[in-house]
Amino acid sequence: MKTICLSALLSSFSFSNAQDWANLKHYQAENDSVLSLPPVKNRVVFMGNSITQGWKDTHPEFFQKNPYLDRGISGQTTPQMLIRFRQDVISLAPKVVVILAGTNDIAGNTGPSTLEMIVDNIASMAELAKANKIQPIICSVLPAYDYPWHHGLEPNIKIPKLNALLKAYAQKKGFMYLDYFSAMAEPNNAMIAEYTYDGVHCTSKGYDVMEKMVVPAIRKALSNSK
Repeated sequence: MKTICLSALLSSFSFSNAQDWANLKHYQAENDSVLSLPPVKNRVVFMGNSITQGWKDTHPEFFQKNPYLDRGISGQTTPQMLIRFRQDVISLAPKVVVILAGTNDIAGNTGPSTLEMIVDNIASMAELAKANKIQPIICSVLPAYDYPWHHGLEPNIKIPKLNALLKAYAQKKGFMYLDYFSAMAEPNNAMIAEYTYDGVHCTSKGYDVMEKMVVPAIRKALSNSK
């Protein structure tokens, strides 16, 4: 009887989670609050995963003192972000979107994914943005030598290959490409130790580096939007 009850419970839990696979509810209340206020000039949305979510947690003042909205969700992959892109980016009417995504796809968080599939999803987000008069900034995936939650997937090899594909796509489309990787990587493609606390996620110093790079990129993107 206990086994049956446990199986039923797990089945119910999995079914419940499947109903919001992209976690559309995560920012729903915050989005409603934003949309209830007068429009903000030169709004920027940061779309991403735990690295983006952790940015707001680590440097809240960066988002409080600027017209920036953080829409990162821990663990997410690019297909999940693509599903929520209209709700969490387009509906907020930003001038610029900063897209930092792809490492969790390589980690297999939502199943196997080729590098080309990742590029396709990021390309779809960028092209949706452009179609809605939002300037996309496509960011390189940050360096990682290995994933502490899923060992042996060789992100140190796959991430540079993915970044090369993203850069080529951005150049082809005339979109801005922001190369965090080169500024944050060791020669073996691990992240520089002082920039990370686990090899993947950023310390305060890591976000310092990213902020020094993204702010000028945002200014340039805003000038392109006029």
